[in-house]
Amino acid sequence: MTVPRTLVCQTVDEAMHGYYALGEDVVVKPLFGSEGRGILRVTDEALAWRTFQTLARLDRILYLQQFIAHRGADLRLLVIGDRVLGIRRTSADDWRTNISRGAVAEPLRVTSELETLARQAAESVGATVAGVDLLPGDDGGLYALEVNAVPGWRALAATTGIDVAGLVLEHLLQVCA
Repeated sequence: MTVPRTLVCQTVDEAMHGYYALGEDVVVKPLFGSEGRGILRVTDEALAWRTFQTLARLDRILYLQQFIAHRGADLRLLVIGDRVLGIRRTSADDWRTNISRGAVAEPLRVTSELETLARQAAESVGATVAGVDLLPGDDGGLYALEVNAVPGWRALAATTGIDVAGLVLEHLLQVCA
């Protein structure tokens, strides 16, 4: 598992330098986002400059991540204490695989390898409940896009039929006891 090259910048000049360093194909992410809102892909120099200028004027952190070519599907793994649940999210119309943007979810059999990767990712940020988004790239690599400490699980619950909220509450009661 690899993390795509990612840069956090505070100035437009830093962000433009990062844009070039990341191959002129970047995903610009809000530091605090949800359901794919505010995420955009920038492949044009003039649009990169304008985007970074706008975000800088709003006093936003410029968070850039190398775009990873993929086939329109990612894996959402949800770590809840000792359990790891998963879905595959697929979008035929958008490079973003968020359910709220029209992607379709299907149950995912969580292999021991995926379970280990999800646990390691959650542990790396000190979370016992975390959403781990993994992207199978066209190059055959598996990329950890992010670890969400406050993950959404509505689509996972609906797709798997598992009472995820109940599992989270049960886990929190154990942790807080």
